[in-house]
Amino acid sequence: MQEDSIAVIQAKLKAFAVERDWEQFHSPKNLAMALSIEAAELMEHFMWLDLTQSENLPEEKRRQAAHELADVFIYTLRLAERMGVDLIQTTYEKMAINAEKYPADKVRGSAKKYTEY
Repeated sequence: MQEDSIAVIQAKLKAFAVERDWEQFHSPKNLAMALSIEAAELMEHFMWLDLTQSENLPEEKRRQAAHELADVFIYTLRLAERMGVDLIQTTYEKMAINAEKYPADKVRGSAKKYTEY
């Protein structure tokens, strides 16, 4: 297994939780809630910023946002592991679904949802 593979990171995250007796709290429901909370904490770093400001965060703010993004990733990986979801396979499946929903020749330059065109 590759050192930085999803499976290796998931195993390390699980070991971290087991070592602290946190597995009892890491049900899919709780992990989904934690994921949502961390996503909201990430959004907080961009609240009230315009496009230019959001693309040019000061270094400390960027570091803080990066840590929140890592928290989102961690809870995503834990939730996938607890649910038995292969994130790589499922991502490729979802990309294929999105390609059908959003054909480039029809949606190029548009932010509309697929149900709107």
